[in-house]
Amino acid sequence: MKAKASLFYCTECGNETSKWAGRCPSCGAWNTIVEQPAEKRAAAARERGEFRARAKARPIDELDEAEELRFPTGMGELDRVLGGGAVKGSLVLVGGAPGIGKSTLMLQICSQLCASGKVLYVSGEESPHQLKMRAKRLHVEDAGLYVLSETCLGDVLESVREEQPDVLIIDSIQTLSNEALESPAGSVAQVKDCTLALMQLAKGRGVTVFVIGHVNKEGSIAGPKVLEHMVDCVLYFEGDQHMAYRILRAAKNRFGATNEIGVFEMRSEGLVEVPNPSELLLSGRPADAPGTCVTCVMEGARPVLAEVQALLAPSAQSAPRRASNGFDYNRAAMLMAVLEKRGALKLSACDAFLNVIGGLTLDEPAADLAAVLALASSYLDKPIGARVAAIGEVGLTGEVRSVSHLAQRLSEVERLGFESCIIPKQRSDRPEAAKGLRLIPVANIGEALRAIARS
Repeated sequence: MKAKASLFYCTECGNETSKWAGRCPSCGAWNTIVEQPAEKRAAAARERGEFRARAKARPIDELDEAEELRFPTGMGELDRVLGGGAVKGSLVLVGGAPGIGKSTLMLQICSQLCASGKVLYVSGEESPHQLKMRAKRLHVEDAGLYVLSETCLGDVLESVREEQPDVLIIDSIQTLSNEALESPAGSVAQVKDCTLALMQLAKGRGVTVFVIGHVNKEGSIAGPKVLEHMVDCVLYFEGDQHMAYRILRAAKNRFGATNEIGVFEMRSEGLVEVPNPSELLLSGRPADAPGTCVTCVMEGARPVLAEVQALLAPSAQSAPRRASNGFDYNRAAMLMAVLEKRGALKLSACDAFLNVIGGLTLDEPAADLAAVLALASSYLDKPIGARVAAIGEVGLTGEVRSVSHLAQRLSEVERLGFESCIIPKQRSDRPEAAKGLRLIPVANIGEALRAIARS
């Protein structure tokens, strides 16, 4: 009698091998290889491939661009992040920490989506009565919204065949499981297999699928990294759950620009869009306080003003403390070294803390100059003018270098009522848009420090 064939796969990365090993050859994790009978894998593959139809190759010049249909979700900030709206037949992954508002966002967009089609909301974490209570609180009670409390992949696909929805929402992918696999729900194999089935559903029948995913302690979406490669869009919902404001960021988008952000405010009635995030992030800014400076960063195609705060205090330890929130730690350490070497400020004997207000993360060099000036302002205990902003990249020799989209940044600075802006002397474009803004060009941080001393 012929022995039944078996496959082995890694529970960490999902890599398949023909034999067992103590260490995964793909990710290097120990004791993560488990056995999976081949016939069960074949059964899982058959269940996944039920929506897959054989496609015929076509010349690219015969394809119609109108086949990529977009439709609004009912939230302008979400449409901005998606690149102008959701695309029919796309698979969108929405990740975020528990309690950040992912389920609330998905349930709120159902009102607009139900106006043009049928929506099936599948929840593996809440009962239908709990969904009803939450939908009533959010004022979402449309006849076109169908809810299903189910964790079995086969039953979910059967409901899709029966209801024929235009939009499918899965909350969450970690609760969904394929009974053909022996691994528990939430494991790497289950998450990968269920996402593959949903991808074939989206591409085979043109159903737009939104999938909610939790993040792990490292801040990435739980499951194999290949999960983010399978989907069309990856959206991250960021922010402190103890604060009212949330930021939706696109980490991947096959149909639009990446690094776009949408800003929301969490209220008792749900998420409310914030169309002017710059004004929001600057609200409550202290007047005439040392250690604070405003800069303008580009979030996708949108200029956003952000407040950088710094605090320097004499250290009682031989190794001073360094902390950074919303600003890259290594870059902050580099800027402090440049400020001490080129600006003649003894920061090595001080505890240094750098913070970006509003939960925003600044990851572009244009915020360097604002961070340097905030650190110097705190060290000298001299406030920077309340109507002064700073834009520029700082090099290791202390020079202030030019940044891109300077005209757009200055227009946003002027629109928010600022009177002066410190910019690089060697700017790449001539900012003609901000005619009512006094520009202070500087070549290095020494000139920038003298400029704030006169402000």
